[in-house]
Amino acid sequence: MLEDTGERIIPENMRITNEMLMEHVARYHFASDYVNGRVLDFASGAGYGTHILAKRAKADVGEVIGVDMDSDAIQYARGTYHHPNSTFVEGDVTDASLPEKLGTFDCVVSFETIEHIEAEEQFLANIYALLKPGGTLILSTPFGQGRGKPCKSPFHVHQLTVDEFMQLFAGYTTADFYYQRGPLIISAGDYQNGRYPLGIAVCKK
Repeated sequence: MLEDTGERIIPENMRITNEMLMEHVARYHFASDYVNGRVLDFASGAGYGTHILAKRAKADVGEVIGVDMDSDAIQYARGTYHHPNSTFVEGDVTDASLPEKLGTFDCVVSFETIEHIEAEEQFLANIYALLKPGGTLILSTPFGQGRGKPCKSPFHVHQLTVDEFMQLFAGYTTADFYYQRGPLIISAGDYQNGRYPLGIAVCKK
């Protein structure tokens, strides 16, 4: 049985009305419109998102690899979310040797990961190295008080401001930004008012 750490999404253990579940599932459905070819789900957790991408984008995706450092999560994903086009691999997203081990991808998806990581620069460097030229990155994070400042979640190193988040992708050819509240995702260009506590970036290398 995969342990619920307080932040981990395990759909089989949650009610369909759970807003955190809806929020996470919505991001993967959003990403499925962008993915193609060889896809990496970076920090894949219980594996449900890898499975959504493999099934929902099956006409465009040849392979989806889910990577997570938690061996229990990888075992759970393999047992719960089998799909002929998906594979689950144990690995640390800050391991500098991952690009050599895994090869390159047409798309990298990483949701609610960067706020957990001390070695932010290595994580981002790995993503860039793992992406093929012209490849697509889809990355999300919750907004907060900023880099190096305390936040309410005991699981997060910190939570970036909107400006800090947008500055992460200066090395990409294009970067489009979206805001999310619950399952609702809107383009940053359509933002008028209200509180949208999460950001999503869709970037081309």
